This record gives sequence, structure tokens and C-alpha cells, in this order.
Amino acid sequence: MHVLSAMNGGKPQTVRDMQAHADELNVRDTHVVSPDGYDEKGQVSSAYDLTLFARSGLRKADFREYASTARAKFPGEVKKDKKTKKAKREHFEIQNTNRLLTDDTDLDPYEGVAGVKNGSTTQAGATFTGVAERGDRVLLVTVMNPAKNEHNEVYRETAKLLDWGFAAADAVEPVGTLVAPGPDGVADAAADEKSGEAGGGKNSHQQANAAVPAGGEGAGGGAWTAAGIAGGSLALLAAAAYAVHRRWPLPDMVRRRSRP
Repeated sequence: MHVLSAMNGGKPQTVRDMQAHADELNVRDTHVVSPDGYDEKGQVSSAYDLTLFARSGLRKADFREYASTARAKFPGEVKKDKKTKKAKREHFEIQNTNRLLTDDTDLDPYEGVAGVKNGSTTQAGATFTGVAERGDRVLLVTVMNPAKNEHNEVYRETAKLLDWGFAAADAVEPVGTLVAPGPDGVADAAADEKSGEAGGGKNSHQQANAAVPAGGEGAGGGAWTAAGIAGGSLALLAAAAYAVHRRWPLPDMVRRRSRP
């Protein structure tokens, strides 16, 4: 990331560009300080915002392809063949660290998963945003700082939420909708808020935050971490399954996830 920042005019310029793009997507809880995503004073985000970022990335065909790649051959050192004396580049295999895509000793791959991003920092804890497809339904889930501090727990919570989302299809009322990017999204959100206030209700973002009370079932203490990232309650609201538009077809996850 630091190399890419240098190619983009340096860290300050990259941070400005990232914040500008975040603003275009109408995120409201994200403040960018460093382009690498590690803990920095004042750098904050939320599960809701990560869901918006993931949705934006999934609009791009190359992003969908990269995010769903379980394993790939990476170019290595160039060596001369002892017999032919010809130079040959060796390769080594790299593996996606998304355990729902590649599995682990205590975790199986999730059926139909196709990314998106996992990570962990000291202050934020484990974080994951992912997309999965079954039949004609695509769900996008974000989990932050899971309730249990156990190995691969962020993936287990994600899998449970995806299972719930697929099972509850067409059987539950959504608490709201993700804000759209650009000026239209701002206008729609403002109209929703005005309508909610007039009717004594809440707009979609407020509804999402009210979906699970802090300290309730699935909550991770309900408190904000030093990085400003919420625990289980906020994770559950953003992880309550948002559909990805069918104009953005996902790769064939089954074949991509098959072992050599």
C-alpha cells in the first residue's frame, strides 16, 4: 500500500483521495488518516461504512475476480536451468487469507463465498466483510470485533449471519436500505430522514443502528473500541444481509475454490 501511495503522489495525497472517494459513497463514520489501514489516532470507520465500501468494490469486475481468488501462482526468482542453461522464472503459490474461501484446520470453506476482505488490528480487533451467493440470492455481510475472542470467530459469526440471511429470504421485513452513492443517495437519505421524523420513525441508517440494542444478543460489549469501531451490536446490524445487485455477477465460486 505504501508503494501504491508513493506512485499516487505520496501518503497525504492518497489519504485525501481515499477520503474524497469515501465521501462520494456517502459514508459518514469513516475518517482516513493512513492508507494502509493500520491503527492511527483519529482513524475510524464502522461496519455500515465497510459494507458500503464492499458494495462499491463489487461493482468492478476485476475486484470481484481478485476477491474470489483462493489461490494463485506468484512469479518468483529467475534461475538458469543447469542442463539447458536457459533462464527460467520459478513460481510459488500464494493463498487468500480469507478463511471462508480457503478453509483452516478448524473451519471449512463457506458454500458460495466470493470474498471480500478480512483484517485485524490491535485496537479494532478482527474484521471481515464478505459476499456469498446461493441460487439467485447474493448477500453481503460485515462483522467487526466479534463477541468471542476465539480463533476464526469472525468467520464463524459471518457464516452464521449468512446462514440466517439465506434462510430468512423473503420471510422478514428489512430494517432499511443502504444509502446510494453520489448526490442521489444524499437526497434519498434526507427524504427518508424527513419522512421518518414526520411519522415519528427513523431513517434507514438510524433503523440499522437500532436493529440490535447494545449489550443485547450477539453484542460484543456494545462499546466503541479505541479505534472507534463498534463491537457485536453494530456488527450485527451491518451484517444483517444486504443484497448485491444482480448486474454484478460473481465468479464461479465452486470451481475457483476447488483444490488442485
